[in-house]
Amino acid sequence: MVSNPSRSKRSERGLLTEGEIFWRERHDWLRQSGYELRPRYHPEWVPSWKGTNKLIISCEDGVALLHTQLIDAVRTSDGRVVVIKQIPKSVHPYEVDIGRYLTSSPLSDDPRNHCCPILDVLQDPRDPDIQLVVMPFLRQYNDPKFSTVGEAVEFFRQALEGLQFMHDHHVAHRDIMTLNVMMDPKPLFPNLYHPAVQLKTRDFKGHVHPYSRTARPVKYYWTDFGLSRRFDPEDTNPLAVPIFGGDRTVPEYNKDPHSPCNPFRVDVYNLGNLIREDFLQVFKNLAFMDPLVARMCSEDPEKRPTIKEVVSEFYRIVPKLSCQLRQRLVERKDGAFMNFLKGVHHVTSRTIPDLLASNSPLPTPKAECSHSYGPAPE
Repeated sequence: MVSNPSRSKRSERGLLTEGEIFWRERHDWLRQSGYELRPRYHPEWVPSWKGTNKLIISCEDGVALLHTQLIDAVRTSDGRVVVIKQIPKSVHPYEVDIGRYLTSSPLSDDPRNHCCPILDVLQDPRDPDIQLVVMPFLRQYNDPKFSTVGEAVEFFRQALEGLQFMHDHHVAHRDIMTLNVMMDPKPLFPNLYHPAVQLKTRDFKGHVHPYSRTARPVKYYWTDFGLSRRFDPEDTNPLAVPIFGGDRTVPEYNKDPHSPCNPFRVDVYNLGNLIREDFLQVFKNLAFMDPLVARMCSEDPEKRPTIKEVVSEFYRIVPKLSCQLRQRLVERKDGAFMNFLKGVHHVTSRTIPDLLASNSPLPTPKAECSHSYGPAPE
């Protein structure tokens, strides 16, 4: 009898991908190590839709991992949701050591430290080349969207100070881009959400509705130190052969991809370009950042300011913004009528409630309040 290919494909839908099988094979070992994976990755998992009329996409265990080198888990000692990342030592030999250095005491006590913490490092039981690094459960930094000028300014502060912290400790990130800056989602989503379908609750029975950044300030984190390097403190102009990360627009890389250049100046360019592309090119009313970002993105790396100089200039900008901070971020793509509708909605749903609740227009996390927006750090 000839089998029906379409029926066979339907029977395979929702099953584990090749990348997910990696995690199923380590389920029991991870549990013994103190980390519980979702039911989908249990060795004896039976799909919850099997034998029913349920749609696969409506089932909690029916959604595959988008990035199979990462998986969520629950730390059994305290119920904390974490993420476990595969790191091949042969590809990224410095990532774990640099991450540990930046997030261990006493560096972890610095309020400017916005490097993603490493909670645990496990040696993979099957592959000696792979380390499994346990980190906090984080979310893309710009989802949900920023709403006010003050929310954007607070992000700029944390991103700039976080990079200054790294440079002060002689570490160049070398892959600054949108995907490598994230945030702690807990303030906006107190009960979190399903890791694979972020609009749904963890039990898949409802939808999540986030608080605003102004009402519940969040902390942002620099992540992914796979291309990062730590340099000699005595070297005032370290040079490194270009290595392309997510931002392919670095002028000196494209001019001569084989000529060593200063990676700290590349970091400044990358961060300036992130602000330019994710904010200045999207919103009309952040023009106060234009001159600083233009200097950060100078074609000539020698004309770019150091990150210390960037932070100092940023601190001179912020005190002049008091009247603008509660303003709605105005998108360049919107016409007059849409701006009117959004403006009315913003005043009634955000500005008035924030004023009544005495929410600061600069939503700084409490742990950092005493350190932010004072004199520029030395």
